[in-house]
Amino acid sequence: MTILKKSIEELKGIANDIRKDIVTMVYKAQSGHPGGSLSCADIMAALYFYKLNVDPKNPKWEDRDRFVLSKGHACPALFPALVMRGFVDDDCLKNFRSVKSQYPSTPSTCMPGVDMSSGPLGQGLSVAVGMALAARVQGKSYKTYCVMGDGETQEGQVWEALMTGAKYQLGNLICILDNNKIQMCGTNEEIMPLGDICKKYESFGWRVIHIDGHDMQQIVDALDSVDDNPVGAPTMIVAETIKGKGVSFMEGTAAWHGKAPSDEQYAQAMKELGGEKE
Repeated sequence: MTILKKSIEELKGIANDIRKDIVTMVYKAQSGHPGGSLSCADIMAALYFYKLNVDPKNPKWEDRDRFVLSKGHACPALFPALVMRGFVDDDCLKNFRSVKSQYPSTPSTCMPGVDMSSGPLGQGLSVAVGMALAARVQGKSYKTYCVMGDGETQEGQVWEALMTGAKYQLGNLICILDNNKIQMCGTNEEIMPLGDICKKYESFGWRVIHIDGHDMQQIVDALDSVDDNPVGAPTMIVAETIKGKGVSFMEGTAAWHGKAPSDEQYAQAMKELGGEKE
């Protein structure tokens, strides 16, 4: 077993460090997606430092838990977690999106610890369903976790994957919806309203847990509750989040979906996050 069980306070600190790295990576590259990365930083901290059974020294370990970042543009939240967990070195923070770097604009399986090359939205949950089915066929006990954006649920393929997960009663599949309510060009309500998303997931046969996606205790409790669901309906954790969480001028605005801060904005963001990482 290679599961870390950090305390709630430790997880909060890790999430804040991830946020500092997100802002720094996008600033140095002058390119990237800070808003949706900041919104899922707490979730990423809880997964990698509390829940996922993975081994950085053996990234392809057959019995590891699988993780899919379906909203691949939020990799500035994933890459720091991989660095802090020991999968890769900190070059990804220094050379993010550089043409000479192995750390691209979306996750790639060429990186240790990445189980799916993602980026095109709407596809991650389908792959996660396949991974969960594979575990059953192979008699493996690992779980598959998927972080999905709310905007990408406008893709029809997501709903096909939801039906498939329910049909095969994939109790070993856990999806976390980063429900920050804003996508690239505006709010979900303006572009394509999702309605009562919890009821929709329930109607598709999923077990739904509704939480505050920035309350670390609620995140941890939701992830722990899945341990009691080895067989049966797959789980959808609907996490209410804020786009750009942690940086005041980025919070709740579509403009920061894919935009890099200026020198002055970077300084302000780092000040709000508590300064440079030690």
